[in-house]
Amino acid sequence: MPDPQTRRPVDPQTRRPTNRQPIEAEAPMLRTALRNLRRHKLRFALPALAVLLGVACVSGSLLYSGAVRSAMTESWTASRPDVSVEVRPAESAGPPGGSDGPRLDEKLRQRLARLPGASAARGTLEGGAFLVGPDGQLVGSRAHAAGAAYVPGRGGADPRYPLAVGRGPRDAGEIAVDAASARRTGYHVGDRVRVVVAGKVHRVRLVGVFTAHDPRLTAGGTLTAFDRATAAGHFAPAPGRYSSVTLTARSGTPPTELADSVRRQLPRGLETVTRTELDAEAAESPDSRKLSQLLLGFAGIALIVSTFLVGNTFTMLGAARAREYALLRAVGATRRYVQRLVLTEAVLVGAVASVAGYLLGIGVAHALGGFFDAAAGGVEASVRPGLLEPMPLLAAFGVGIGVTALAAHLPARRAASVPPVAALRTAEPPAPASLRRRQLLGAGVTALGGLTLKAAAGSPDPMGLLLPAVPLLLMGVALLTPLLATGVTRVLRAPLRWLAGVRGTLALANVRRNPRRTAATTTALTVGLSLVAAVTVAVASLGAMARDEAERDMPTELRITAVDFGEIGDDVAPRVARLPDARAVTPVTGTAIETGGDGHGDGGGDGGEGGGEVLSAVAVDADAVPRIPALHVRSGSLERLGAGGVAVTREAAREHGWHVGDRITGRFADGRGRVDRRVVAVYDGPEALTPALLPTDALPARSGTEAREAAPVESVLVTPRQGRADGLKREIRHTLDNPALLVQDRADVGREAADGFSSLLRTMYAMLSVTVLIGALGVANTMGMAVHERVRETGLLRAVGLDRGGVRAVLVLESLVISLLGAALGLVTGGVVGAAVVGGQEGAVLTVPWGTMLLLFAGSAALGVVASLIPSHRAAAVPLRTAIGADGE
Repeated sequence: MPDPQTRRPVDPQTRRPTNRQPIEAEAPMLRTALRNLRRHKLRFALPALAVLLGVACVSGSLLYSGAVRSAMTESWTASRPDVSVEVRPAESAGPPGGSDGPRLDEKLRQRLARLPGASAARGTLEGGAFLVGPDGQLVGSRAHAAGAAYVPGRGGADPRYPLAVGRGPRDAGEIAVDAASARRTGYHVGDRVRVVVAGKVHRVRLVGVFTAHDPRLTAGGTLTAFDRATAAGHFAPAPGRYSSVTLTARSGTPPTELADSVRRQLPRGLETVTRTELDAEAAESPDSRKLSQLLLGFAGIALIVSTFLVGNTFTMLGAARAREYALLRAVGATRRYVQRLVLTEAVLVGAVASVAGYLLGIGVAHALGGFFDAAAGGVEASVRPGLLEPMPLLAAFGVGIGVTALAAHLPARRAASVPPVAALRTAEPPAPASLRRRQLLGAGVTALGGLTLKAAAGSPDPMGLLLPAVPLLLMGVALLTPLLATGVTRVLRAPLRWLAGVRGTLALANVRRNPRRTAATTTALTVGLSLVAAVTVAVASLGAMARDEAERDMPTELRITAVDFGEIGDDVAPRVARLPDARAVTPVTGTAIETGGDGHGDGGGDGGEGGGEVLSAVAVDADAVPRIPALHVRSGSLERLGAGGVAVTREAAREHGWHVGDRITGRFADGRGRVDRRVVAVYDGPEALTPALLPTDALPARSGTEAREAAPVESVLVTPRQGRADGLKREIRHTLDNPALLVQDRADVGREAADGFSSLLRTMYAMLSVTVLIGALGVANTMGMAVHERVRETGLLRAVGLDRGGVRAVLVLESLVISLLGAALGLVTGGVVGAAVVGGQEGAVLTVPWGTMLLLFAGSAALGVVASLIPSHRAAAVPLRTAIGADGE
């Protein structure tokens, strides 16, 4: 600022007018920052790489989720080119097949087709259909295996499924499949294939291959087309009913005008939706939103870890360049100039990392497509046009530059506080001696995090407390790390001296020299490994709990269930019961009873009129259930279950005051059928057969519109004859010959329950691996900076007899100690967090996978050694004369 009287510049130190111009006018900020980056490019490389990885995760997640969303929307739009208006049940209405629901039937479809503005009206007939490959396995994603009706138009072709080869199906013995599934399986027109619908295997002939744009195909599924009559038998919610009706507008008729005409013809409970509204609904996919949030969550963790590395780098650079900043101050630079200079360097590093990270993010987006088994063609094709979409670009640069500038803010303020007199010093200024304030703060934050974590462990819903507890605990550990590092190195002094001699002593002295730097270096690795350890302990414990529960809850030696999204046909149990080695076979169907009045005794109610409770029940075969060994009868007999009886568990009997001979009256919870049965047995049994048993024939008989709404068979329990479990298992598989059914023993059930958690663990490892990699970069960065700072020290060690191998060994041991310290803190902290997660689950038993934890610890040691290889080689390669003559920077 110029003096108001002399108009000359004011010296910032003396506050007097001077002829010296401020350095801002002599050295433009950007030019100076660029020169510094070129000078220290190797020191900035690793923090830039850390930011690059974080930006790549963010931009890749956004690009991939946008690609999935775009591909799904385009597929949904293209899958129904003939839809102008859709008629469907309103959200408040019942199901389209129910007796109380809206009547979306053939009569309504024909009436809508005759409207002046409609050229066609089509009833929707779709459902699950599994295509079986030549290898006998189900093809594609089970969640997206679909079947639909092939509906020829006036020209004999279906506009939704244009044929590439062959013709459309005409009867129950024919199907057509999508081209992608045909290529995947190698099927051709004329081949005999198998399709599983509603739990039954159908052997049909492939008569056509069609092209289709369908979101289920984009998600890796299959699409099988049946003729209209067969599709109605498979998928109609009730005979003559549809799940929706779509209309095609005549040429020149606006969809809104057709929608108004349709709306006037609809009975109560139905709504009209235009094509524009349907496309908007397709764009708002909840699955893609959840996936995007998951990926961005992991990317955010990577960025947080990157912040530690960037901040540590600028702190170390600030200490190493203290004389440089002091000289700038001495020649006229202001505090503000020095601070802005450091921040400008950070912004430039962040900008370069953002550009490279965005380019790498494109590759990450494609890799995510393969990892999540999305249809490569659909997603990859949509990534390319979206490369320059504003949101991923803005996020990449905003996150990359913002994180780097934020991490460098405190080091920049410290650099600006260096006084000009520091230019006279010949060595790095000493770090503050006392860590007392930091230790007290760390102890308090750790205690607060531990108490919150303890509360989470005792809570039935721990996530609300875990979200603040984990950051608090990690922050407290980070603040206490200098104290812990000092204590650990003191303990390791004697063993390391015995193992490595003077090299070990020197390595520990380097670790202890600056506890703050050691803490900053280990923090990134600690955070990454703590998350990995928490996931490992939690998932391993929950997986073991699921395995034990599944094995314990299995009532018989063998069980038949459907694959995910599959069904068990009503013919399965009778076919298995005919096998000679099957001693007892029963289908299991879940139901519920609304009990009336007080629910017990001869006067126990009048059919459930008011004041009743809902009792869950399981319908089983009355003849087979007495031969299930897992059921232990405490009073009464299961033999009388079929003679108007019901059996209840001891817990249910105690809760309701029931005894053998009491009458339970009420009605089924779906309102179709009354219940009036006597308690014939009180028993104990596995959860799958509790809290009450009914005979299957007690379920209300249903026909017509009600048949499709009957509760599905959940499983088929099989009790084999003595010693024939393995043989019967093979016989059942051969007899059913249905890849959509699983025939399992107890070991299979337990393994399947645990496999789901193993798959989750692999996914979490893949996502968190980036954070561990960034932590390793932090160790490598610190060792690289140490080489620059200790050039003269290294020369002196060489001069007193330490050879090049000894120099390398010192740096390797130092890196190894830092890595193992970070790993130990991370694994212990993560193990505590994982135990808290398990503690909040009822019935969970803590399971620590010691083998995996030791492997993570050993992997951290390997990372430490690898991180030190290049810095140690560079340190040993410095000529002795150059090293002795250096000033330490």
